[in-house]
Amino acid sequence: MSETTVPATPAASASADPSHSRVLRGRGARIPLGALQIVLGLFYVFASALPKLIAHPSAAESFDKLGWGSTGMYLIGSLELAGGVALLIPLLSSVAAVALSALMVGAFIVNVTVLHGPYVATPLILILPLALIAWARRSHNADLVRLVRRRA
Repeated sequence: MSETTVPATPAASASADPSHSRVLRGRGARIPLGALQIVLGLFYVFASALPKLIAHPSAAESFDKLGWGSTGMYLIGSLELAGGVALLIPLLSSVAAVALSALMVGAFIVNVTVLHGPYVATPLILILPLALIAWARRSHNADLVRLVRRRA
């Protein structure tokens, strides 16, 4: 008696292969992660950097209280603008998330030690999604290094 084998359907092989299920979870996570990057990028550009770059009175008052004046305000605003835009660029998203996290650590320290404002926890809250983006998009770092080395 001859034995006939039937090729497995993609659905059947997907359930048998555990690595394939990880890929499906990864694909399903890309959309919410991308949405998170867009929301955070827009937040940093419009809600955080813009008031500093247009010298909104509330931002100017905070930086005057720090003793950093308009130079510090424009510098921090520029860093936030660059980080917010870089979050929207796939190749730069992980590096941008790490850089913005470092900026948020500094913002937390300044809020706790000098300003004592009502938004002390905000930088810490922002670090959590930034850390998620940095970890999830970490494969882009190797691509970025290869690109920089190729151009150098």
